Amino acid sequence: MVNEKQQEHKHFLTTKLNGLSLPEINNTVSIPKNAGFWKKLLAYSGPGALVAVGYMDPGNWVTSIAGGAQFGYLLLSVILISSLIAMLLQYMSAKLGIVTGLDLAQAIRMRTGKKLGIVLWVITELAIMATDIAEVIGSAVALNLLFRIPLLLGVLITVLDVFLLLMLTKLGFRKIEGIVSVLIATILVIFLYEVIMGQPVFSDILAGFVPHKQVVENKSALFLALGIVGATVMPHNLYLHSSIVQARQYDRENREELKEAVKFARIDSNLQLTVAFVINCLLLTLGAALFHGNGDHLTTLGSLYRALSDKAIVGAIASPVLSILFAVALLASGQNSTITGTLTGQIVMEGYIKLSMPVWARRLVTRLLAVIPVIICLLLFGDSEEVVEKLLIYTQVFLSIALPVSMLPLTIFTSSRKMMGEFKNSLLVTILAWALTIVLTGLNVYLIMSTFG
Repeated sequence: MVNEKQQEHKHFLTTKLNGLSLPEINNTVSIPKNAGFWKKLLAYSGPGALVAVGYMDPGNWVTSIAGGAQFGYLLLSVILISSLIAMLLQYMSAKLGIVTGLDLAQAIRMRTGKKLGIVLWVITELAIMATDIAEVIGSAVALNLLFRIPLLLGVLITVLDVFLLLMLTKLGFRKIEGIVSVLIATILVIFLYEVIMGQPVFSDILAGFVPHKQVVENKSALFLALGIVGATVMPHNLYLHSSIVQARQYDRENREELKEAVKFARIDSNLQLTVAFVINCLLLTLGAALFHGNGDHLTTLGSLYRALSDKAIVGAIASPVLSILFAVALLASGQNSTITGTLTGQIVMEGYIKLSMPVWARRLVTRLLAVIPVIICLLLFGDSEEVVEKLLIYTQVFLSIALPVSMLPLTIFTSSRKMMGEFKNSLLVTILAWALTIVLTGLNVYLIMSTFG
């Protein structure tokens, strides 16, 4: 029986789709042979950083800080639960890519017809566009706050990010991973400094990680909690991770090397998502320590920027330096997310509809899909931060729709012995994955209804 299942898995691998995922980076990062644990971990580290970016993008910021401003440390438990969910989903995504040699888009396309594949591509593309809109807005607002560049011009400037990414790609994928890691470290240091300046009560922070019934009983707290979950678990990250883990040069036919690649991908992912968890906790702690009681006034990124230098709100520690550091972190976050969003757009376009076009054209199309709605909004309703940041609310709707489309097949594929062989999910992981798929789908439906309500 075991041999039959192994043969079935081997047959699947030999009959899968032709074409590598992200061919320009696939199998390009060397792994040292016969090296120690830490040296190999360093070689495998990198994809986790690009994935972690999606869990700390500008779309999270207002929700997390406003959560702290309105409810103190109450919602830290929600960030903890969301981060644990993210770790499980990203592990499954990385494992799918390593074991099958397919990214999630390719795997779904292989199991669906052409028409359904196009429908799923459109839904996923809308989710990526929604994510990219948040990054465009974050970068444009940061440029406006730092250099007084008009928002419309700032949005147009973000198109140049695509050509920056093309230039970085020429230097090698390892360089992109390094730059992203530096930007993440910048965000971490800035918010750690601002939280220390806010002098939060450590015992209150620890108490916030214990789930409390008030999260469910208070409608406002529940809505913010759902917003945190919705902004944390990003569908595009599942496509991204399943592709970029294949950049490493491990033997695709060697069982032991596959096991090693899966192990180090899990460690890399969990370490980087822990950093994202810490940053999200710092955001909420910043809101609780500095703005508790003023949450109703903190509705935009600009209002948060101004509040940090307002002594009437944050007291004696108020300083233009805090505001500037906040805007610098916002710009770093926007740039990070731009890189990963553009890569994901390429992955789903090639995986779902096998569209072949020059790399620069694919990436330019992906960025324009995000920029055009923001430009239209600015032209119709005025060049103000309140106008563009309202878009952030509605982008979450697209993400809510796309999440089940990504989670459901990921759970099915990674639980299949035919696709995964001995690497298929354990019974416990399968049960957890199905439970999360059902619960998160229900929560996202509720979030959509609440948003329009």
